[in-house]
Amino acid sequence: MTHETTRRTVLLATGATGAAALVAACGGGGDDNGSESTSSPTGQDATSAPTGQVLANIDEIPVGAGKIFKDEEVVVTQPEQGQFKAFSAICTHQRCTVGSVSDGTINCPCHGSKFQIADGAVAQGPATRPLPAEQISVEGNSIRLT
Repeated sequence: MTHETTRRTVLLATGATGAAALVAACGGGGDDNGSESTSSPTGQDATSAPTGQVLANIDEIPVGAGKIFKDEEVVVTQPEQGQFKAFSAICTHQRCTVGSVSDGTINCPCHGSKFQIADGAVAQGPATRPLPAEQISVEGNSIRLT
């Protein structure tokens, strides 16, 4: 009995200690993150740098086609010379990442859905909803995700 009690006591103590550490880590992290985001310059960054991350140079996006940025989950297209559009690179059918941009469409390799490069509208199913638009800006030769 002593052996079982000791093992049980050790397991309970270990579980309680782990739970306490988890609660402390979650509670402390949440408080720190909340206070940091309140006092950090995140709001200032959004105001002082509204242009965001550079995705590409304009010459990297072919007219009538586009380029997929998998890490950012964005596809940037150039339907007409000098006109740049951006859409989510996640297919609205079953959330696959689109695989190519050609012949005026953004193409999903999973089930064959195609979306228009000009407005993200469905050109061919099975997807029934368009790709959501993303915000970009063109500054000089740079295309930025905003």
